[in-house]
Amino acid sequence: MEFSREIFSTHSAYTKGELSIAGITAATLADEFGTPLFVIDEDDFRTRARAWKSSLERHFGAQAGTVYYAGKAFLCVEVAKWIKEEGLGLDVCTGGELAVALAAGFPLEHIEVHGNNKSEDEIADALDLDVGTIVIDSFHEIERVNRIAGHAGVVAKAYLRLTPGIEAHTHEFIATAHEDVKFGFSIASGAAWKAIEEVEAAANIRLAGFHSHIGSQIFSPDGFEIAATRLIALLAKFRDHYNRELPELDLGGGYGIAYVPGDTTMDPDQILAAIATVVKHQCKEHKLSIPTVSIEPGRALIGPTTTTLYEVGTTKTVTLENGTTRRYVSVDGGMSDNIRPALYDAEYTALLANRPSAATEVDTRIVGKHCESGDIIIRAIYLPNDIDAGDLLAIPATGAYGRSMASNYNHMTRPAVVAVKGGMGRTILRRETEVDLLALDVIETPRKLS
Repeated sequence: MEFSREIFSTHSAYTKGELSIAGITAATLADEFGTPLFVIDEDDFRTRARAWKSSLERHFGAQAGTVYYAGKAFLCVEVAKWIKEEGLGLDVCTGGELAVALAAGFPLEHIEVHGNNKSEDEIADALDLDVGTIVIDSFHEIERVNRIAGHAGVVAKAYLRLTPGIEAHTHEFIATAHEDVKFGFSIASGAAWKAIEEVEAAANIRLAGFHSHIGSQIFSPDGFEIAATRLIALLAKFRDHYNRELPELDLGGGYGIAYVPGDTTMDPDQILAAIATVVKHQCKEHKLSIPTVSIEPGRALIGPTTTTLYEVGTTKTVTLENGTTRRYVSVDGGMSDNIRPALYDAEYTALLANRPSAATEVDTRIVGKHCESGDIIIRAIYLPNDIDAGDLLAIPATGAYGRSMASNYNHMTRPAVVAVKGGMGRTILRRETEVDLLALDVIETPRKLS
């Protein structure tokens, strides 16, 4: 078992076989809050938020825009408050995420509303609240935003989400900027320019700039550099046609983090230095003013801060066709609190978190308790062969999309989220109960529907 500081949160330690986070042992956290449990290192989150913000300011100076935290990665009221306190913006893509922002008292002018299929109610709410920016994703949305803004007597500030035709080096399902995707307007096909023309003709929309998001878990600046080059070329075409410059450019997120030993989390200075160099060079080539540049890290902020604790329930050893054996270790969660391995073949690592072990490490598969053969958290890892019922396993780097994509499959209750800091711990999202599961059931007398 390997403890990697690149994978675990900053204030984690592994001493004599026992994991601690912010000075609190895994056993203490499990006893106090139960398992499965998401544990967020609050200071680590705040440090990462500050690093991305200061790096954007360092490399873009007066043209530094907003670091929008992508709420889809993980959002609750308390985390939204941290984001507000650290001076970041918030990117939301549903009415539910906007409701969390409102409950946290988030500054409306620092909210960006995203999504490829915003309902009319969601658009109306965003305009009524006067959020900072709406990112328009389709021709239907151009009409909807213009019409709803007109009825409200306002002019909506908007970006157009553009697809620059880049297939980022990532899983197909999370590559979002090549042509065959549901997001945005293609530059290559001419849809982007047609969208520009429609927005410019819309009386109740003010086009402020372009937006692009090329994918997730990206470890090279190349894709971002190409996207910036193509977007700036379009900014120049806009300037030449409309005789004015668009002032803003949002280059999205997708910065990769470490999940297993050997991975390296993207350094904000490395990636933003490369992006800034390209943006400044391309603007000079096209004789454009440098636009205000914003970014949208989500996973890069929350992912490494969080560790999931599980309790082992059962183990078994099976013999494979080639005569070798594999040990199955079943934990008290699974695909309901981490669907990423099933969706994306995502890889994680794990530690025995509550005691030392000198036992031989054997080929192990960590699985959940759901009635699915695909309920696998880690397909292959070497762990001590004496792991048994009652032991604790810790899986790091689960802050992004674990709790956010959690489900009630098999009527499992979703885990609690606790924040730890300086030896102190507190619940910021309580564990669901069976009462919660039953709360939506309705006994209703049938009625005639017209």
